[in-house]
Amino acid sequence: MAKNDNYIFGIHAVLEAVHAGKGLDKVLVRRGAGSDLLKKLLGVLSRMEIPVQQVPVEKLNRITGKNHQGVIAFLSEISYVDITTLLPSIFEKGEDPLILLLDGVSDVRNFGAIARSAECAGVHAIVIPASGSAAINADAIKTSAGALHRIPVCRPRDLLTVMRFLQESGLRLFAATEKATDSMYATDMTGPAGMILGSEERGISPQLLKIADSWVSIPMKGIIASLNVSVAAGVMLFEMLRQRGA
Repeated sequence: MAKNDNYIFGIHAVLEAVHAGKGLDKVLVRRGAGSDLLKKLLGVLSRMEIPVQQVPVEKLNRITGKNHQGVIAFLSEISYVDITTLLPSIFEKGEDPLILLLDGVSDVRNFGAIARSAECAGVHAIVIPASGSAAINADAIKTSAGALHRIPVCRPRDLLTVMRFLQESGLRLFAATEKATDSMYATDMTGPAGMILGSEERGISPQLLKIADSWVSIPMKGIIASLNVSVAAGVMLFEMLRQRGA
């Protein structure tokens, strides 16, 4: 077993970390490796929905020159929460859930800024997919002004399944997109709700847009057609807060 400040390496060390409940951002595995012990680890990681990347051994060697056994895991700054467990507890408190879903927001500082706005706006949880999202590292924590230590973050395998779960639980899901014809100011966003934002490059995935209950946009007068995603998140969330009577 071996580790440094932000990663651990070795199959046994990673297994021990998972069983101890340590949060892992991702695990790098040597491409082509296939021992029985490694297969056991991969099975555990899959059940825990921890992202795994197959990489050349050279990449692992650049991270550490020690005996990594083909496995390096990066420790998370936070512990992730299961949305299916969290949501009922919000209802039990007599509160209308407000959930923020981020589809492909990969910039660390944007993510941190969004988390800061979300915490200030009373968002109950942030949901991000297990792959394709910003790493929750020291930069993200700093940019969030510590909000990421206060607001629950859920990291399921995919957002589509979570969206369906939220809808079945009584939430209306609003997709923030420039494709919308309805202004957020003309849309009733009260009650149990979720807000979905996409990356600046690709926006919200078509399959997620398809099942959203409503599409909403931020009215703009300038020539530039879009806002930075962290700014858009703040505008949207505080309009939802205003509508809720804050």
